[in-house]
Amino acid sequence: MISTDANDLSKEKIQQLLAAIGSEPTEDATQIETAEYNWHQPYYFGGEQLKTLDNFIEKVAAAAAEKFATLAHSNFNVTIVSTTQQYANELLNQLPESEKGDYYLGFGTDHDHPCGFISITPQTAIVLTTQLLGDSESEKSPDRNLSQLEESLLLDIASALVEAFSASCDNYTLHPAKGLLQGQWPLELQGTEEMCKIVFGIKKDQSGDSLELGLLIPCCEIERAAGITAQTAGKFSAEDISEAILQHIQQVPVRVTVQLASTILSFKEIMNLQIDDILILDKKIDEPVELIVDGRTVCRGRPAKSAGEYAMVITEPLCDTSRNIRPT
Repeated sequence: MISTDANDLSKEKIQQLLAAIGSEPTEDATQIETAEYNWHQPYYFGGEQLKTLDNFIEKVAAAAAEKFATLAHSNFNVTIVSTTQQYANELLNQLPESEKGDYYLGFGTDHDHPCGFISITPQTAIVLTTQLLGDSESEKSPDRNLSQLEESLLLDIASALVEAFSASCDNYTLHPAKGLLQGQWPLELQGTEEMCKIVFGIKKDQSGDSLELGLLIPCCEIERAAGITAQTAGKFSAEDISEAILQHIQQVPVRVTVQLASTILSFKEIMNLQIDDILILDKKIDEPVELIVDGRTVCRGRPAKSAGEYAMVITEPLCDTSRNIRPT
């Protein structure tokens, strides 16, 4: 049986496969740590920058807890649920129907030109506002619309988070918009704009379930707000980068073809083929079949069957392609 576990592929085997299909081998490099690369996510911030960003968001969470406590005259615990970097179009594409009725409050360096926004689901909005009002019965009706008083309280809650964010910045002041929007983002974004999405968990008096508030802001804006400096270039050598790329190649799917044999027919002979006709191929029955990748033979073997399906038993493994590899 053929193993399909990508971890079974050693660096040497990957190099041999690349050499067999005509790719240049890479020199050996010191092994470095790599992570799964998601092409649908931006990588605006590097490792050291993310540490600075995490410290900044911790400050925002602590400031938000104080703001909420003052607003509700009760203790609140604010935690960071997640921090992600995403493209704007991916965020829109992933937005489920259940979130298209969310409440949004824009914010920016002035009231009329938002650069980011706070998002609150209707269910979270109801629970938060009823907690502030002390109306436990209203909290049991999660599908109802907010009253005018509750919308005003929700605006205060979202504004408090914006104020906490702004208070954590150095020389960067943000102002909340004058009103909430429902079901509509307060700003238009380019599809490829790199966004930072922060989800805060909020719990009152250490009791009950944690509620979530989202904050979405372009990466370039939070970079300024958090005072994040540019990541030092040239941290990794060319050999390190080659090694990292080689590790990721192990996860790339490759279509392979097993070729039994072939023959040449005229167009007339092809048109005259009938049921039970026998074609004589250009290979004897004891000659091996070939495993082909991108038009090049990388292995040889013999035909077989397994679990009722065609199979191939490798008789000349990948190491036979080592003659194509240049000395390192």
